[in-house]
Amino acid sequence: MTTVRQRRVGKGTEVAEDQPSEKNVKPDGKILSDHTGRKLWNILSITVGGIVAISLGLLTSVYVATLHENDLWFSNIKEVEREISFRTECGLYYSYYKQMIQAASIQQGLHGLVYDNKTESVRTINILERMNVYQEVFLSILYRILPIQQYLEPVYFYIYTLFGLQAVYVIALYVTSWLLSGTWLSGLLAACWYITNRIDTTRVEFTIPLRENWALPFFAVQIAAITYLLRTHLQPVQERLTLMAVFIATFLFSLTWQFNQFMMLMQALALFILDCFDMLPTAKVTWLYIIQISGLLLVCVLQFFNSMILGSLLISFNASVLIARTIQKNLKKGCLLNRLGKLILHVLLVLCLTLLINKFIKKILNLESDEHIFKFLKAKFGFGATRDFDANLYLCEEAFGLLPLNTFSRLSDTLLFYVYVFVLFLMTVAAVIVAFRNLSGSNQVQFIKKMGECTVTLKPDAAYNLIHTVLFGCLALSTMRMKYLWTSHMCVFASFGLCSTEVWKLILKCIHLYTSQRTHVIKYSIPIITLIYISYKFWPGIMDELSELREFYDPDTVELMNWIKSNTPNTAVFAGSMQLLAGVKLCTGRTLTNHPHYEDKHLRERTKQIYQIYAKRSPEDVYRILRSFGTDYVILEDSICYERRHNRGCRLRDLLDIANGHIMDGLGENEPDLKTSLYPRFCEEIKKNLPSYTIHFTRVFQNKTFHVYKLAKHK
Repeated sequence: MTTVRQRRVGKGTEVAEDQPSEKNVKPDGKILSDHTGRKLWNILSITVGGIVAISLGLLTSVYVATLHENDLWFSNIKEVEREISFRTECGLYYSYYKQMIQAASIQQGLHGLVYDNKTESVRTINILERMNVYQEVFLSILYRILPIQQYLEPVYFYIYTLFGLQAVYVIALYVTSWLLSGTWLSGLLAACWYITNRIDTTRVEFTIPLRENWALPFFAVQIAAITYLLRTHLQPVQERLTLMAVFIATFLFSLTWQFNQFMMLMQALALFILDCFDMLPTAKVTWLYIIQISGLLLVCVLQFFNSMILGSLLISFNASVLIARTIQKNLKKGCLLNRLGKLILHVLLVLCLTLLINKFIKKILNLESDEHIFKFLKAKFGFGATRDFDANLYLCEEAFGLLPLNTFSRLSDTLLFYVYVFVLFLMTVAAVIVAFRNLSGSNQVQFIKKMGECTVTLKPDAAYNLIHTVLFGCLALSTMRMKYLWTSHMCVFASFGLCSTEVWKLILKCIHLYTSQRTHVIKYSIPIITLIYISYKFWPGIMDELSELREFYDPDTVELMNWIKSNTPNTAVFAGSMQLLAGVKLCTGRTLTNHPHYEDKHLRERTKQIYQIYAKRSPEDVYRILRSFGTDYVILEDSICYERRHNRGCRLRDLLDIANGHIMDGLGENEPDLKTSLYPRFCEEIKKNLPSYTIHFTRVFQNKTFHVYKLAKHK
């Protein structure tokens, strides 16, 4: 019986094992089938999402290129008009591309940039050291070696490259949003918001050569790479390749924009804050600090050891964080109060080390190139009034003022701002809860876990993008020119929140309505409804905008440039406003006394001296100043001499009067220690042709806007 029973058990076991095994074959096959189906679906989704991303990028490029053509009729106007359309510093940067194209050889072109004596008279400077123009150098070399000269003019090769970078920009924003949310629908929404909010997300179509238009696409690529890097469970190979992508994007961003160090400092602050609250993997944060430093130092080498880069706060800050970490090894251990105490000491240590290292570097290098920025910031944030000409010049420019309130009304029209604020609020609350949980001891963690369904999590990539958007939002609110860094990321962040499973799951759990199916329905339906609304409301406007045709018209400036080319020697030196002189260099190739690239102390002092032509100074003083810089001709502009664009106190002539200690023109208050000038305003009085002026200055050209005077050459 025992044997029989064993056999029966054995048979029973065999049957019992056989039956489930038969039943298991089907589920295993089904699981395999499900896995294969899911894999195929993922491949299909990635393929479709990638095609949509590339299509939207290319459409954006065509869109801004068409707007540029329609606004200026660029294909039909003369070359001088095309060049004049590159206003202010844009014209200066493009002039180096033109110079490289026209050089007899690449070597001669590079030599002309390294030993340049036409950008600043009586002075030889290294353009590659002073300015971020490697992109112009690379593009000019590419144009020379490619067989396209017969088919494409140099100017079109240049502007099409910039418009092409807009495709890279939009694709990078699309990918970042996709990575954060897990669906390419989020990327589609981000790209659509970027396009429909074009006025506030880009200005590439009318400031093509501006440094930010080169740099921001690479910055967006870097953010996308960092977002991917901060994902959990990356394979070592994936991590290494992503770090390489971050480095390349960081390097290109740093190489193409002189303000790179300030933008990356904000990024480093975001990493520092998140690392302090244990919301990012420390090892990855360390790699990102090192990449920032190495990328910037490589640019420093390429820019012939530019001292402004070596003295940047970014290098000092990142070095301080790494040193402070070495000193404080047990920073992330202990109870809540213990960790808070360590954290406060850590922040103070990093701050003190940053200031000490930065001051030490600047002392050794005798660096003063960026002092105008700190003077501007000091005056802007109310740490005392200033009469400093350079600081006031920035303070009075609208681009460096506070972000106008009408920006938010425009962003709200597309629903972007409303969605952004909603997502920002939820994510900020989640971040605060997670930060508190990370700083708390095990008892507090257990207590929070017992709170039930509303347990909050925040992925590292989402946490980084949250702090990134907050910091760059603060920067944009304080300085309007920097809004393009924020509004583009706003599109990414808002679309991610609207398409995020985690966000909707948290909301539904907190109101006790959560089901997986309901979450997926909301996750896809609300973005689709938003896209339909945007398309319905803004598509007709975009079509109208594309059909609106204008034409470039600036006859006075065209007449001035043609006169200079025809009636002055190639070696003539011109003085005037730095904005106009950039155009003079581009259109005529004449030598300048000053220009708009303001990141040099000697140039700032020189510009202030040249601008005495709009101050209350004697003709003898003005003549002596101009001749000290080798000036042959001076251009006076009625738009500056009789300026009405700014209010009293912010007109260029007012800034000069204040800096010179003179009472300003017009009705209004003056500071008590300002005095009446002994001389009338030079730009007004010279037009009267008085003997005291004609002995030094002879008018040789005038039209409704410009007056050109030739300086006498006294022995």
